[in-house]
Amino acid sequence: MLIRIVRMTFRPETVPNFLTLFKEIFPVIRNMPGCRHLELWQDADLPEVFSTFSHWEAAEDLERYRQSEYFKATWARTKVLFDAPPLAWSQAKVFPVDLEDESA
Repeated sequence: MLIRIVRMTFRPETVPNFLTLFKEIFPVIRNMPGCRHLELWQDADLPEVFSTFSHWEAAEDLERYRQSEYFKATWARTKVLFDAPPLAWSQAKVFPVDLEDESA
């Protein structure tokens, strides 16, 4: 599994536009082949900073999505709202946490 985090800083006046856009695109991205989880996070101290947190079955699934016409169109609509370049990185889970085994 691949975990993808994308941190985006928006111009404050564009935050409502981004939230409307995200509500529209969320179900489409979530149903892309290989996407197993998708969340949107808002920074607790900087309300114009958001991060997407997604789980993908494999790097190839994420790359297929990133090369899709849907991603290209969505990204074009999103990046015009930015106040700073986005930061993106991928991670692999090394030590999973099982809540049922926390006492161990």
